[in-house]
Amino acid sequence: MKKLFFTPLAICLLLLSSCEKNEDLLDSANPSKDTTVADNKAKQIYSLNAETSVAEWKGEGPGAAHTGSFAVISQNIEVVNGKIKNGTFIIPIASIKNFDLPEEVKPVLLEHLKSPDFFNIILHPEATFTFGKVTPLTKPVAGAVAGANYQITGDFILLGKTHSISFPAKINFAGSTLAVEAILKIDRTQWGMNYAADPTLGEHHIYPEVDIHLKLSGQKQ
Repeated sequence: MKKLFFTPLAICLLLLSSCEKNEDLLDSANPSKDTTVADNKAKQIYSLNAETSVAEWKGEGPGAAHTGSFAVISQNIEVVNGKIKNGTFIIPIASIKNFDLPEEVKPVLLEHLKSPDFFNIILHPEATFTFGKVTPLTKPVAGAVAGANYQITGDFILLGKTHSISFPAKINFAGSTLAVEAILKIDRTQWGMNYAADPTLGEHHIYPEVDIHLKLSGQKQ
């Protein structure tokens, strides 16, 4: 009978080959290993910067127009593979500001806007928007913000009522930051905000449509 002799190098090669085969068997028994890592990398959560994220507004009627802003906050905007998938942002009504009136007159307008005639802040201190569908724009949309590249659809809750709204927006990612900008109009009477909406009021009439300029900036958590 012939005797087999193994050099130290041959033994090392045999052991290495055996380890590689064992690892392959373990990977095949756990096929979700690589996909789980990939999913974790693809899914990111962003929070908004409360100091720079705003919803600027403009309300007007035949006799006057006023402008201002609300703060916008969120901690849960979910982004998957570079696209917004889920999340809600909140507009605290108490954050309302006015831009056009003298300082001594601003409180009069702001208190009226917080009253039951408008936002009814005691019963409804927040308005919220929940993202639904975010789809790429295939063609330019009249009146959209410059560079709009997505159509956003979601539920807007105001005064305890929910309605779906849809608007074009510019969504950009740069490193770990997210920026969303959109120009849209909402009809306040759809949510039951009917104060001075009657056109027969003449100069005291306030148009139902409110212009909104949304400017959001977020950071990856």
